[in-house]
Order: sequence, then C-alpha cells, then structure tokens
Amino acid sequence: MSEPSDDLLFRAEGLSKTYHMGDVAVHALRGGDLQLRTGEFVVMLGPSGSGKSTLLNILGGLDVPSGGHMWYYGEDLTHAGDARLTQFRRQHVGFVFQFYNLIPSLTARENVAIVTDIAPNPLPPEEALALVGLEKRLDHFPSQLSGGEQQRVAIARAIAKRPVILLCDEPTGALDSATGVRVLEALERVNAEMGTTVIIITHNADIARMAQRVLWMQDGQIVREASNAQRVSAQELQW
Repeated sequence: MSEPSDDLLFRAEGLSKTYHMGDVAVHALRGGDLQLRTGEFVVMLGPSGSGKSTLLNILGGLDVPSGGHMWYYGEDLTHAGDARLTQFRRQHVGFVFQFYNLIPSLTARENVAIVTDIAPNPLPPEEALALVGLEKRLDHFPSQLSGGEQQRVAIARAIAKRPVILLCDEPTGALDSATGVRVLEALERVNAEMGTTVIIITHNADIARMAQRVLWMQDGQIVREASNAQRVSAQELQW
C-alpha cells in the first residue's frame, strides 16, 4: 500500500454498507472507491436511494461500513471504536443538513457557542457568524430569522470548530433559489477563506457548476466523476 500524499484527506476502497430489515438486506453502498483532497469543493449528485447520504455519514464517522476500508490522513478509521469516532467528529468534521436543527430558545450566537464549548481551538461565535454574513443578527432567535438565515447559522455552528471537512446533505433543499444562493455563497466563502474541504450532496445539478469535482452516484456506487475546467460562483447559478 503506497503512502498517502500530504493533501490526500480521505481514501476509501471497496466501501460497502448493508442494512438488515428483518429478512431483507438493503445494499446502500456497493464497493465504492473515493479520494478527497484537502481544500476541495466537491458536489455529489444522484437520485434518492443512490447511497449519497450513506457515504457522507460514513465519511463523517456517523456510521461505519460493512466492508472495505477508509483512511483519514493515512489513519485507518474502518474499525475505529465509538470513542475514536466521537473524537474524530468533534475535532475534524462539520455537518450541515437540510433541516437546520437550531435550538429555538437560543440566539444565533448561543446556538453557535454550543459547539465552541467542546472544540479545542474554536472560532469565536461572532467571527463564525460574520463569515456567513450574519454579524448583524447575533442576538436574534431562530423564529426571527428567515430559512436561509437559519441555514447560515447552522453553517456557522458547523465551522466554528474549524473543521477540516464540511459535509453538507441537501443544504439548499428546503430553500427557494435566491435564498439557496446565499447559503451556497457562505459555503463558497468557507472553502476559500478557511481552506475547509466542502462536500455537498444535492439533487440540483446546477450546483455542480460550482465544484472543482463532480461525482455521480447510482445504485450504491460512484459511476462517474468529472472536473470543472471553469467553475462558476454561487451568484451565477440559476435554477
């Protein structure tokens, strides 16, 4: 096995995931290979049930594969225990989901501060919120924010612990196009200014124009990948 290069963030070989529902075996991943590099902006496309979320959850340490291997900067996490995976998630991974999961009784600043209390070297909540354009909304509660603003608070919360990788599962899925563009601008800025590797899974093929690399999934496998010779900014997207 060759040594990983310094910028090789993740390497996965033959990843599979099977869920058992009674006597029925559901094959969510079927032997996937993947490499992700530090600072990349990657978009993953594919229909529902193609394995996108399963792969994202395994990369983020929320789930473990049934077969294959996964390395993070050369460390084999395939059989890591719960304690190591918890440490990995806390110190290295940020998550952004379609639904914001903010605590209604806490302000934007306080929602972000929850994460900074457990991170070893966090961004101040004010700085994280400024990075996503919400420096004037620090003391607003979720009910006082639009859907796009709530999603940007969720991004600020995810990046406040300075994650190496930000995993985004349908981050614009519940938003209209104009609001979704604002959210994508925030992710674009996090990638450019913090050097965070950003992975977005989406049904929206137009978002792929932002990416350095695009991966297509079908039936539990990555069936195709391509690089964008000319990337567009979030503001140039239309859907």
